[in-house]
Amino acid sequence: MTVIVTGAAGFIGMHVAERLLERGETVVGVDNFNTYYDPALKPARAERLERHPAFRMVRMDIAEAEAFEALVRETGAKRIVHLAAQAGVRYSIENPFAYERANLAGHLSVLEAARRTEAEHLVYASSSSVYGDRPLAGQGFSEDDPTDSPVSLYAATKKANELMSASYANLYGIPQSGLRFFTVYGPWGRPDMAYFSFTQKILAGEPIEVFGEGRMARDFTYVDDIVDGIIGVLDCPAEPQAPRVLNIGDSRPVGLMDMISTLEAALGREAIKVFRPMQPGDVTATYADVAKLNALTGYDPKVKLEDGIPRFVEWYRGFYG
Repeated sequence: MTVIVTGAAGFIGMHVAERLLERGETVVGVDNFNTYYDPALKPARAERLERHPAFRMVRMDIAEAEAFEALVRETGAKRIVHLAAQAGVRYSIENPFAYERANLAGHLSVLEAARRTEAEHLVYASSSSVYGDRPLAGQGFSEDDPTDSPVSLYAATKKANELMSASYANLYGIPQSGLRFFTVYGPWGRPDMAYFSFTQKILAGEPIEVFGEGRMARDFTYVDDIVDGIIGVLDCPAEPQAPRVLNIGDSRPVGLMDMISTLEAALGREAIKVFRPMQPGDVTATYADVAKLNALTGYDPKVKLEDGIPRFVEWYRGFYG
């Protein structure tokens, strides 16, 4: 059966589509190919996927509800992995209406298509940003923790997605699983992420800006581990009127300065560091409690940062020369 993957020319979307193809699925990818970051990346990811005969890429804005529903009907797809979104915390301060369309109207469009075509399972991307700015307390953020104090518009749209999905599950019985992604990294990543932009600047001999004076931590999660979790959840549909939201992360937070040291070692160069205060919308730390995802799918992240960063650097050198 066909699986629709929205955001298939994106970082995580490409990897998910690739894994589905590898196991014999037919995949229809949907992406609007926006230019939020390096415009060379999305076409290159799409070209990589289009080498597979069971893949088809459709250039479409998912907020176009009628067109998206028509595509779902045409393909006969009963499973949707919805990863398309306007990403980035800081960009949401500069361009808020991009988030209104992609994250709110886009999510509603996908929900309506799932309702009208009687989808068997909708897996969608939420974010660890919904937890707000919380200090680490020796344990991971639990799905039962409060999520009512978003510190960015991006986080607010992701919380809204969870609420919208819950209402559609309750009203129409759509099986749904939301995944709160913690910081994802790896080959084919997003240039707006710190590890990516730091790599660009270190290799160019330019200084890097270290926000929060370096006193920040992230639950860096290698993309292959993330894909394991997404596919595992896709294969375990939620009950029609019991939508679930699950954390998906590494569960081993790493300090920002430790990440920079790991990157310096992989690049063989020392960064020129300029320390800056915390930026609006940023959070101090993230840390995933993944017990629920583990119980459901056996999810067990395997790639540590000291192994994953060199893999990213190898890809980066190959792609950018």
